[in-house]
Amino acid sequence: MFKSIQKEVWAFDCEWVPDPHAGIVLHDLPPATPPQRVLEAMWAHGGATAEDPTPFLKTVLCRVISIAAVRRRVVNNVRKLDLLWLPRKPDDPGEQTEVSILSKFLGAVGKAKPQLVGFNSRSSDLKILVQRAVVNGLSIPDFCRRPDKPWEGCDYFARDNEWHIDMMEILGSWGGKSTVSLNEIARLSGIPGKFGTCGDDVAGLWLAGRWREIVEYNCFDALTTYLVWLRIAHFSGLFTPEQYAEEEQEVRDLIFELAAQPETAFVERYLEEWDRLQELLPGK
Repeated sequence: MFKSIQKEVWAFDCEWVPDPHAGIVLHDLPPATPPQRVLEAMWAHGGATAEDPTPFLKTVLCRVISIAAVRRRVVNNVRKLDLLWLPRKPDDPGEQTEVSILSKFLGAVGKAKPQLVGFNSRSSDLKILVQRAVVNGLSIPDFCRRPDKPWEGCDYFARDNEWHIDMMEILGSWGGKSTVSLNEIARLSGIPGKFGTCGDDVAGLWLAGRWREIVEYNCFDALTTYLVWLRIAHFSGLFTPEQYAEEEQEVRDLIFELAAQPETAFVERYLEEWDRLQELLPGK
């Protein structure tokens, strides 16, 4: 269980797809092979079956296509919530590049030094960000800088501090019946999990050039990650019941604000699903 909440928290989530360049290089495919064919070859090498035609591949073989985060800041004793996402302009080819997405996110994290919160992020999300940054030849020293002693500053690479909290490590295990998914813990808690789109759909959306739908799905996952984090913080006593209710209401206020803007009106679907699940909770 985590013991602290920093003045700045980013609950984040990443989306990635098999990288056609990786498939061409590692499987010696002709450079002109269409992306769909490359991905099919990569899945085949990854153990595809009729039941599972698109198996999970090693993260280093995939390219990051979207990152979203809910940012919670305490400034002069006042809390502020924001929803962040990359690519900021989903339809802009220049912002769709992996270099742009990685450099902007890791650069911003390195500068702000927030407490990172994710789900299965220690072995997946944070790992793919580092792996793909290395593959792309990026240099982001602020993100990578580590203190001489664990208690002397922010360190995203150590397991003995709370600058990076992986909620899957808190809630579950790495096998057996106690393993839990974000979708399961969220929906059973009255929080939206997967609805409309799921992770298996992302590669197809990307191949079809439907970037905006990917970003919207990613934003939903970031909101869910944040709401589950609030619930765990309440469970651990870091929020009183009254404070927890206030924090949840601030998420609703953020969604209301975003829903009123054309660019982010899609979040209204999230609120509708949240209300639906709340009605299903025992005692409602």
